[in-house]
Amino acid sequence: MNRLHDNQSYAFASDNYSGVHPKIIQALTIANGGHQPAYGADVYTLALQQKIKQLFGEQAEAFPVFNGTGANVTALQALLPRWGAVICAESAHIQCDEGVAPEHLAGVKLLTVATDDGKLTPQLVARQAWGFGMEHRAQPAVVYISQTTELGTCYSVAEIRDLAEYCHKHNMQLYLDGARLANALVAENTDARTMITDTGVDMLNLGGTKNGMLQGECIISMRADTHAAMPYLRKINAQLGAKMRFISAQFLAWLEDDLWLDLAASSNLMAKRLAASLTAIEQVSVTQKVQANAIFAILPANARARLHQQFHFYDWDESKGEVRWMTSFDTTPEQVDAFAAAIRQAIAEK
Repeated sequence: MNRLHDNQSYAFASDNYSGVHPKIIQALTIANGGHQPAYGADVYTLALQQKIKQLFGEQAEAFPVFNGTGANVTALQALLPRWGAVICAESAHIQCDEGVAPEHLAGVKLLTVATDDGKLTPQLVARQAWGFGMEHRAQPAVVYISQTTELGTCYSVAEIRDLAEYCHKHNMQLYLDGARLANALVAENTDARTMITDTGVDMLNLGGTKNGMLQGECIISMRADTHAAMPYLRKINAQLGAKMRFISAQFLAWLEDDLWLDLAASSNLMAKRLAASLTAIEQVSVTQKVQANAIFAILPANARARLHQQFHFYDWDESKGEVRWMTSFDTTPEQVDAFAAAIRQAIAEK
């Protein structure tokens, strides 16, 4: 097959634009060849189960799936009674970026809360955590958070613990969408057991696609009472991989020797490098804390238009002139510096 793209190209639109880390490609090659049992009975998936228990605790059960939306839909179904509802931020991924999948596929009612930084607190959750026992209102049963948030911010360990305690006090469960969990662990300088297990998170999605993997996410159930439903829900949501060994092998290589954290640390560092280069540009204002690998900023409309001619990135809120720039595991200092220079040039042009 002929290459159809410039393999030196780069963008700041999404960490999904990036390629695959060479160690992941190598893992797929190692897992290839010969026959292995299908649907997760292979040796790589069994090894992944043990690795997840090592990281998150013996109660953790891993369920590899294809993608983030499928992971969220399947996990929320496992946590919710049929009459239950999910409390989430207005900016949450399940509210803004998954079409009607939560409603259509999972049958979930979303109860949203406005938040300036994408993060929920017990006080904010309380705005929707009411009407328990009232048959006319969908019953709040799960609180959804993401790590990092859709606005690039990170929950601290203490903040997650406070949310989990509030949830459990009100007979709700806490679900964490960890599409960028590695970035948050690095940003908060902690480990998975401290951030997830010790705080009381009930279920999470461990995301690898945005951080060097080819494809694959992994639902991790932290409660024995939800383990039993997961195999069936994964199947009916079309998330059961026949050749699961190729998802699991990627995770094994990704988790080995903390590669996942090293890749996240690199993308976080590049975001901070870009943010630092923007401080001297008066016409650019950063709107959110740069904690992981996302930068949200406002810049003049003409400059945005000129910059779009050279680079892919998203206009986040056109009414405010706000954009989102994402760095990836393979973003280099030279690319960041060239992008910063292009921003300065776009603003300087009349």
